[in-house]
Amino acid sequence: MAAGLAQAAISDPLAPQGAQLVDPFGREIEYLRVSVTDRCDFRCVYCMSEHMTFLPKRDLLSLEELDVLCSAFVRRGVKKLRITGGEPLVRKNIMWLFEALGRHLESGDLKELTLTTNGSQLEKYAGELKAAGVERINVSIDTIDPDKFKAITRWGNLATVMRGLDAAEKAGIKIKINAVALKGVNEDEIPDLVRFAHGRGADITLIETMPLGDIGEDRTAQYLPLSVVRARLMDHFTLQESPYRTGGPARYVKVEETGGRLGFITPLTHNFCESCNRVRLTCTGTLYMCLGQNDAADLRAPLRASEDPALLDAAITEAIARKPKGHDFIIDRRTKTPSLARHMSVTGG
Repeated sequence: MAAGLAQAAISDPLAPQGAQLVDPFGREIEYLRVSVTDRCDFRCVYCMSEHMTFLPKRDLLSLEELDVLCSAFVRRGVKKLRITGGEPLVRKNIMWLFEALGRHLESGDLKELTLTTNGSQLEKYAGELKAAGVERINVSIDTIDPDKFKAITRWGNLATVMRGLDAAEKAGIKIKINAVALKGVNEDEIPDLVRFAHGRGADITLIETMPLGDIGEDRTAQYLPLSVVRARLMDHFTLQESPYRTGGPARYVKVEETGGRLGFITPLTHNFCESCNRVRLTCTGTLYMCLGQNDAADLRAPLRASEDPALLDAAITEAIARKPKGHDFIIDRRTKTPSLARHMSVTGG
């Protein structure tokens, strides 16, 4: 089976384009986020416990299987693929997958291949990513204070990430900075983060902490509403509403003083589901139709049951028919427990 998958991934024989994936609410599914691993070389305090138990490697889909699954979605009208983790660049031989998926960019069936990364491996892979067709990436940086960076990530080194940013810029990759707003941690630094990103010619998106998984911390102590952050930023900057969209959940403003774009992702204070055009595939072949719901579809079984794509195609169609209208994110302030038991690193950021 593996050999057949590898051959299919390399030759990619012509297959008829299936019907566009449309959910029950008329939203065309054009965006697939793919977690290639639940492992990470950081242990960010808002994402996971310091002592995580990761999936056995035998449970993960092979890179060839991930390619076949991604290609099935491209045939059904997905135009944007985002590779995530965990930290995607720690997956062994991960560049094979980027290079394989790059053929869909060359054919024009795929409009964008990108990734979200913590930046730890960018210095090593930036050139290869660009060569594979990656034009734009998201890099997670919650602080530009080296000591605070170490405290937030537990295992990370800011200097390494900065070298990664330099390498990506040198390769010609457009960077967007993602920063999680954390009460009492980086809230006073957010104006400086905006200036830092815009000073490098990068957009920046601020994100509310998402209640996913037990992290060994009190999430009510971490939660900082972006409505509060935005109000405070208006003491520093002039914020102008912007129609700019990337296909994700961020809503953007232009910062008049810097000329750069600033995005807000607000899963808790403002539900962003009305225009959701994305689904998430895990490294084990589970498809989550909504980040904030537990309902999921097993695509690994039909993938491995037959090399005939019809079985997998039918499973994808059935899954999209169950995509809900929106999520139910909430932090329970009585029990201080997360909305969902699974960690963000399982589903992909």
